[in-house]
Amino acid sequence: MRLLLVEDDTMIGEAIRAGLKREGFTVDWVHDAGAAAQVLRTEPFSLMLLDLGLPGGDGLAFLKTLRQRGEELPVLIITARDAVSDRVSGLDAGADDYLIKPFDLDELAARIRALLRRKSGRPAPVITHLSVVLDPAAHRVSRDGTEVALSPREFALLQLLMERPGTILSRAQIEERLYGFGEEVESNAVEVHIHGLRRKLGAQFILNVRGVGYRVRPAP
Repeated sequence: MRLLLVEDDTMIGEAIRAGLKREGFTVDWVHDAGAAAQVLRTEPFSLMLLDLGLPGGDGLAFLKTLRQRGEELPVLIITARDAVSDRVSGLDAGADDYLIKPFDLDELAARIRALLRRKSGRPAPVITHLSVVLDPAAHRVSRDGTEVALSPREFALLQLLMERPGTILSRAQIEERLYGFGEEVESNAVEVHIHGLRRKLGAQFILNVRGVGYRVRPAP
């Protein structure tokens, strides 16, 4: 899953990005609201992590502007503002959750997963489709009860497809959701990951819709 981090503190930003990368997330990081507004116009994200004390513009005002223009991207506020009135203002401005600094990175990752489940309409923490079970929190996949070892990118791609079992995703859509700013994407990268997943999960688990993209095989 690709996340947008809006945080001006370098030490905090680097720690969050490194910690969430270990959890399997792709994190694009900007330092102010203006840069965030610019990338949101052109790049797709699954969720935004938003600090409130930003240079050149308050994060709360930025959030209100996003919601007023109809932006539905889930937003998790991360801030040192710990007063009840601040939490109320953040949630009333359109935040989906509010986390006070300092926080544990495990809790941050868990809150992100919960928001992403809510966005997809999937309350269960584990995704099951046909004989394959994917656990985002534990980074484990099993087929017919046997654990399957996947690379981080294979895992992210499988999760993307399993969360939308009826949806066909093009190669461009997959690349947009799996790779961040400045990451080099080889022309056949998606095909290589698909091949690896088919080899490990069965040739018919992921289908190629010719000229359109990929999807998991529908349940009977």
